[in-house]
Amino acid sequence: MSDDYTRISEAEYRKLVFQLRGQFLAILNVFRCYGMDAYIDTAVIECTTVAENFGMALRGKRKPIHILHEPKRRAIE
Repeated sequence: MSDDYTRISEAEYRKLVFQLRGQFLAILNVFRCYGMDAYIDTAVIECTTVAENFGMALRGKRKPIHILHEPKRRAIE
C-alpha cells in the first residue's frame, strides 16, 4: 500500500477537527428551535468521532468506523 497522504502536525489536526465540529454545529443548529439542544451536542461529538475514524481507515488503520452497534432511540420515545 502506498502512502499517498502526508502526516500533518498535531496542531493542524486539532484545528481541522475544531473546524469539523463547527461545521456539524452549523448544519444541525436549525434543530435547536425544536428544543433538541442536548441531542445536537451529542450528535456533533458522535459525528466527529465517526469522521475521525473514517479518516484513519482511509489511511490504512485497521479500525471500524462505526461507533454505535444499534440505532439510537428517537428523541420523543
